[in-house]
Amino acid sequence: MTQDELKKMVAQAAIEYVVADSIIGIGTGSTANYFIDALAEIKHTIDGTVASSEASAERLRGHGIQVFDLNSVDEISVYIDGADESDQHLHLVKGGGGALTREKIVAACSRKFVCIADDSKLVDVLGEFPLPVEVIPMARSFVGRELVKLGGRPVYREGFVTDNGNVILDVHDLSIVDPRGLEKQLNDITGVVTNGLFALKPADVLLLGTQDGVKKLER
Repeated sequence: MTQDELKKMVAQAAIEYVVADSIIGIGTGSTANYFIDALAEIKHTIDGTVASSEASAERLRGHGIQVFDLNSVDEISVYIDGADESDQHLHLVKGGGGALTREKIVAACSRKFVCIADDSKLVDVLGEFPLPVEVIPMARSFVGRELVKLGGRPVYREGFVTDNGNVILDVHDLSIVDPRGLEKQLNDITGVVTNGLFALKPADVLLLGTQDGVKKLER
């Protein structure tokens, strides 16, 4: 199977985690898009969704699925999203699509976080994929210097602005052996909105699309 076929397969498998008559949190990216397409087939069974990006919200509405503002929702039963990397502990690197802050917010508001990915995303140590850091624009240079002090090589994501009006620094050359500690450390840098490590609140379930079917890892 191709990578796209693996993504489609694992997105379909995530449908079993959809809770009827509830609000579903929806992530951002190519694998999440496959899940949105699959969700459209059972949209009559849910009360609606909360999206982690404008792009996902637009795709959901295109399928006739209601999208709520998070502030109008009391509880999200499950959050379904992809990842750029995951380790065996379900610590994730996310934000390749630039929606990391809203993804982290929606995940925090959800009772369960189900991550869906193809098996190429499972690694022993996080960090081969550049770690996205969302930054207030006026602090970009300062944050970049602080990231260099931590051993990273920050690269400004040219021509990209987040849905929150901020910029992204993609940090290369990190070997992330302590994801929880690094997540805290990066968030303590003044001017950082958040970073793409999901370690303090990792995924609860990781569904991996493999050539032999869907593999499930749980915390």
